[in-house]
Amino acid sequence: MRSNYSGLQITIHWLVFLLVIFTWCSMEFRGYAPRNLRPYFNIVHVSCGITILVLMVTRLLLRLKTPSPAIVPKPKPMLTGLAHLGHLVIYLLFIALPIIGLLMMWFRGNNWIAFGIIMPHAVEADFDLVDILKDYHVTLATVSYYVVGLHTLAALMHHYFWKDNTLRRMLPYKRR
Repeated sequence: MRSNYSGLQITIHWLVFLLVIFTWCSMEFRGYAPRNLRPYFNIVHVSCGITILVLMVTRLLLRLKTPSPAIVPKPKPMLTGLAHLGHLVIYLLFIALPIIGLLMMWFRGNNWIAFGIIMPHAVEADFDLVDILKDYHVTLATVSYYVVGLHTLAALMHHYFWKDNTLRRMLPYKRR
């Protein structure tokens, strides 16, 4: 059995991480930008979100197809269960968030841009639905801050406290 994830899985993991940072920053710092530049922050946000969706679905399919490398030494069953729960939450969040965002854009009923391309939209706007979707999107995005923080803390705990290979399995190079 392999001792680390495949190069593709590792690349997707770290690329999604970077895209999530760009996506968060595009919304968090949009208010500091001059008004005429704010639409570009939205384009970055939406384009990164769509990319995250595609990468997360790809990563999920790879994970279902390929078993995860063993953690050595093997953690307690409770930690393994919490890890599986944490990963499930991450997959659900970073698949649901872009889908909700896309639905928001669709139901606004006007042109929107992703990757520099004008995207399709609903014939008639449904702003009540957009408001509901936006509330879900913002709430889940806030939850994602904490989930990613816990995921990072767990990886560091595995590495420095439990001294297993959990973190090293996902590093882009083999630690010697």
